[in-house]
Amino acid sequence: MDLAPNAKDDLRSRARDLRKQGLDYEEIVAELGVSKSSVSLWVRDLPRPPGLSYEECRKRSAEGVRKYWAAERPAREAERQAISTAAAAQIGPLNDRELIIAGAIAYWCEGAKNKPYRRTDRVIFMNSDPALIGFFLRFLDVAGIESKDLIYSVQIHETADVDAAQRFWLDLTQADPAQFRRATLKRHNPKTVRKNTAGDYHGCLRIDVRRSSALYRQIEGWAAAAMAGTAGWGESALRRPEASV
Repeated sequence: MDLAPNAKDDLRSRARDLRKQGLDYEEIVAELGVSKSSVSLWVRDLPRPPGLSYEECRKRSAEGVRKYWAAERPAREAERQAISTAAAAQIGPLNDRELIIAGAIAYWCEGAKNKPYRRTDRVIFMNSDPALIGFFLRFLDVAGIESKDLIYSVQIHETADVDAAQRFWLDLTQADPAQFRRATLKRHNPKTVRKNTAGDYHGCLRIDVRRSSALYRQIEGWAAAAMAGTAGWGESALRRPEASV
């Protein structure tokens, strides 16, 4: 009487083939998803494969890393996207007051500020992120600044496509071309290994607001109010009862 084929016959055959190729037990387990005891039972009659050369060990290690990230990267990206989407849903559309608060803090992080030894009270904002530039323009609009009172200038490496960058920022801002000053070129340093060389590199856009002393003082006040009471926050948090639990 013929016996029905065992469900693991195929796995056993593949395990033996992999062992003949020189894979060790752990590698066969990872490849087939079976227990180490099963692999040992299936291949223990086969001779131990010869030791691998240094180059072969490196090659196999690199292949293992590649396989791991091929499976892990999509899962991590999906998790990242889910967290980002949920966080965005928490915010929703911003009202004017929220735009003022967020814009003032953004400026206090990225904009030009007075020095203790020199007070200029000028609003100058520069960044390479198109989304942040667009947000700052929304902030200026809510703050009552007319678009005609803005001056733009591109700062970019001389090896980049300067004309394309000018067109990109002009399209983004929807400004009058006359509001754009000549681009400021950053001299190329051959010793510096730059990463921002792809087609989506457009340099930085600088925004100067004409007659902006009053706006600067407002931003100073808005930012101070938003940050009020935060000094020493870390120390007070450590003193909370739950922090010692």
